[in-house]
Amino acid sequence: MKKVLKIIGIIFLVLIIIAVGGYFFLMTHTQIIVGFIQKASSETVNTKNSYEPLRSPYEGLKSNGQYVIAEINYSKDYPNSYLDITYTNDKLEEDRPTLFYFHGGGFFGGSKNDGDPLAESDATALLDDICAEGFNIVNVDYALVPDYHFPTPLIQANLAFKYIMDHKEEYHLNMDNVIIMGSSAGAIITSQIGSVITNDEYAKLLNIKPSLNKEQVKALIIDDAPLVYDKFSLATKVLVGNYVKGSIYLNKEEIKKYNNILSIDSNYIPSVLLGSEYYVDMREMDSKLKEKNVDHILIDPLAERGKEMQHCFVANERVDEISKDAYDRMIKFVKEKLGA
Repeated sequence: MKKVLKIIGIIFLVLIIIAVGGYFFLMTHTQIIVGFIQKASSETVNTKNSYEPLRSPYEGLKSNGQYVIAEINYSKDYPNSYLDITYTNDKLEEDRPTLFYFHGGGFFGGSKNDGDPLAESDATALLDDICAEGFNIVNVDYALVPDYHFPTPLIQANLAFKYIMDHKEEYHLNMDNVIIMGSSAGAIITSQIGSVITNDEYAKLLNIKPSLNKEQVKALIIDDAPLVYDKFSLATKVLVGNYVKGSIYLNKEEIKKYNNILSIDSNYIPSVLLGSEYYVDMREMDSKLKEKNVDHILIDPLAERGKEMQHCFVANERVDEISKDAYDRMIKFVKEKLGA
């Protein structure tokens, strides 16, 4: 009997070692997991990097009366370097604020055309409604894993800003009244860009020379950004860790670069924070902005109403009362910062 128990014990020990070893291997090779997700979702969303546009370039009126110029190549340096410009109507020369938008998708998928595969919402309809409020929308694509990692999307965002600055007369875009908005992964980009623009030390940390200055950017809209790495769920650590380095085990220096809340100072841009799945992160950012006396609002349905909302819930503003309230408060704040 003792011999049998000893054998069973050895078998269990071997299984535990294999399980622990397998877990560690996957957590240090996260693209195996993310690659499986990419493959599973590739039929419905973009998961590729390409130097060609996802769709044929076109220009003209949409069915809702808005005017679009699609698939403009803003840089030759990286794949997926395309953007769309949507105007409120066909009067392109009218002076309107410019809103840059960055889509979500865990840095493994999604696009300016499809929105975020991780959010059950209609992000493209949200942009149509913001555009109808009197904004010209610049909707920006960026490169995805596994070929590109942090901070490449921030570098691309900066290149998109520079491109539009260089072509603002051609496209009739006001670059003195700029709003930057992003959802999920795009919200991470937006939050970090806010620090690149306003904190020289953070910009140097990422080796990015900002194309915009604080006077140009009137507000940020940070829609449910996972930023506080040590409070992430394992699933979020897999996605973000994979984006940063291909492993969930980030060191202090990598976290300092990634979590720009640590670099927020009193110079940060006025912000709208939308918290639902990542309300913990948005509350932490809210606390830091309060500490630094930065003008902002936090829209947090769980705290305000005891209501758990889905990821990036504001995109459901056409069909959901709580989302519509968040949308209205977001637009009100932004227009106040624009002096409208």
